[in-house]
Amino acid sequence: MHIIWNQYPEIKEELLEIIKLMDENAKCKDKVIEQSIKDLIHANGKMIRPAFTVLAAHFGEYEPEKVRALASVVELFHMATLVHDDVIDDANLRRGVPTIQAKYGKEYAVYIGDYLFCICFKILASTASLQSIQVDSLSMSRICLGEVEQLNSRFNTEVSVKNYLKRIAGKTAELFSLSLYIGAAESGCSDKLAKSFWRIGHHIGMAFQIIDDILDYTGCEKSVGKDHAKDIQEGVFNLPLIYALEKQPKDLLALLEKHPYSDTDLKEIVQLVDTYGGIDRARRLAHQYTQKAYKHINKLPDNEYKMILLEVAHKLLDRAY
Repeated sequence: MHIIWNQYPEIKEELLEIIKLMDENAKCKDKVIEQSIKDLIHANGKMIRPAFTVLAAHFGEYEPEKVRALASVVELFHMATLVHDDVIDDANLRRGVPTIQAKYGKEYAVYIGDYLFCICFKILASTASLQSIQVDSLSMSRICLGEVEQLNSRFNTEVSVKNYLKRIAGKTAELFSLSLYIGAAESGCSDKLAKSFWRIGHHIGMAFQIIDDILDYTGCEKSVGKDHAKDIQEGVFNLPLIYALEKQPKDLLALLEKHPYSDTDLKEIVQLVDTYGGIDRARRLAHQYTQKAYKHINKLPDNEYKMILLEVAHKLLDRAY
């Protein structure tokens, strides 16, 4: 369990129960698939999304078994998208450990991701209301479309900030929104309150992804848990680079045309993005989304879970770049 939850023993205990539930649902005749999923479950992820489901559910009538099931769906769906992302990106590291495709090959990884989707729908069918299943399905389609948009925009030096924000709204912020919304909606919260949680998730997710993209330029493999400058190498041009390209710098454009990039190329690209102000501008936009998230959280009904949500959001969004 990630250390972020040590100061919140009640939430930590719920997350441990959610991990147990995911373990139970990971059972499969194919033991490679089963063990691969269990490895993912116990890979020391932050469990932010299921925690958000738990926190939002405490604003209504809290039903432990139901909430744990819904929270497990959110996390398993997140895992499925990560497994498929790693296949597309040919990634070797995820959460600081070898990816499934690096260990077992792309074929197994694709099937493992598919199997995770199946588990999600099996749990939803026996737990959630029809309305929430519909919302889940719509969110899943938006997430997939966000990933497709990212794929279609690879190595495109003319990608706009607007297109980037649309992409991350789908591939990242959507699941944060869903995590909070489904916890509130399935616990009997008013439609108005559930929609407030949706907006909170959107702003947190947008800021979180922008920060994550900044870390592709400023972080190290040990702290970030994935290859440094991996997005650039894969032609995924994120916000810092997009901002830098708005100045039409000839030296940066010339470098970007050279792909595949050498280590020297990647270092120079990162330096130029910083020189042209891309990283600082991205930080400022992340800060704007962060402040919007805090503003909406502060409007929630007062209880201890509101304060936990605020503190966790602060840890996620005000982390060192």
